[in-house]
Amino acid sequence: MTEHFDALETRDPEIREREQLVQLARQVAYAKAHAPAFSHALHEVDAASITSREALAQLPVVRKSSLAELQAAERPFGGFASTAWGRARRVFASPGGIYEPEGAAPDYWRLARALFAAGFRAGDLVHNCFSYHLTPAGSMLETGAHALGCTVFPGGIGQTEQQVTAMADLRPDGYVGTPSFLRIILDRAAELGIALPSLTKALVSAEPFPPSLRDAFKARGIDGYQVYATADVGTIAYETPAREGLVVDEGVLVEIVRPGTGDPVAPGEVGEVVVTTLSNSDYPLIRFGTGDLSAMLDGASSCGRTNQRIKGWLGRADQTTKVKGMFVHPAQVAAIVKRHPEVRRARLVVDNPGGSDRMVLHVETCGVDAPMAQAIVDSIREITKLRGDVTFRAVDELPNDGKVIDDLRKLE
Repeated sequence: MTEHFDALETRDPEIREREQLVQLARQVAYAKAHAPAFSHALHEVDAASITSREALAQLPVVRKSSLAELQAAERPFGGFASTAWGRARRVFASPGGIYEPEGAAPDYWRLARALFAAGFRAGDLVHNCFSYHLTPAGSMLETGAHALGCTVFPGGIGQTEQQVTAMADLRPDGYVGTPSFLRIILDRAAELGIALPSLTKALVSAEPFPPSLRDAFKARGIDGYQVYATADVGTIAYETPAREGLVVDEGVLVEIVRPGTGDPVAPGEVGEVVVTTLSNSDYPLIRFGTGDLSAMLDGASSCGRTNQRIKGWLGRADQTTKVKGMFVHPAQVAAIVKRHPEVRRARLVVDNPGGSDRMVLHVETCGVDAPMAQAIVDSIREITKLRGDVTFRAVDELPNDGKVIDDLRKLE
């Protein structure tokens, strides 16, 4: 059994970066030429000049939270896809009225690499308990398993006893689906007195996968791993036997940016995951803001894979809230910070003592003076159209959790 999916995983990091930046410039040029939305958004951008992460960071972020509105204005994909009916193999719907194409390329969503890292191999029978109805998760894992040389049982969701019976009869090697549904299946099998000894591995997604649940599966003879993927960009990162965070997929560039902006955060700081696909010609998304929070980890994995690693899913980046009937967005907090270069980081805390909404902007600075405080208070009022106070914090005093707006009213 080989240790790695292919030679790309163990490339020298400098070689990977150089090769991926060449792919990046080509992808930007392709998106401009074939996806109308990027033709408009990047019309003044010279694709050949996008040859560094610094240049990439100057391009606009397309956030998932805005896709439904953009797609409603221009069906079916908001102008971001280059494919058309007859070329796309399937089209799926995600919650919120967002649609995604599936191209005809083998392993379109690049799940084979994550399956391999989880121990799946050619000749395995995979019991797929992701949904096959409307949403793409079932197809995402199935196409990856087929590319790896596996046979797939399309179990889908629900009908737990039938799932148990099929597992007992067909003896699959592994499971793909949500971790909670695997637990339900195993518990039901135990209630029925049915052993499932063939099931020794699992690749799970779409839900948190805490160590306690991973250990519970291990106690039942199943090694479970997780993959972070979306219907828009496919695999973003995946777990390996090293259990040291998630290794970034070879087919994407990942940035971590401050929520509400396109500005990369400092190494190790929590921020929004922004993804650029490098090879998808059907849906060539450039700087796609997932709305998820994570952070980069230092160094390479001990499993031998040399790509960057992220901590995994750490929460949601869209922290928009409403104060006194007005929406307040992370982008507004970022705009306040940009006005005041002495501010390193900021967090807007919203509460309602005595039943009246209150905003206090906590800012990290190296020094404090009255004119600075008043200037920041004035910026809060001008940008949010609401009154707010400011309090000063020492550098690195604010928690590194990606929160830009902390609405404490939800806890009262």
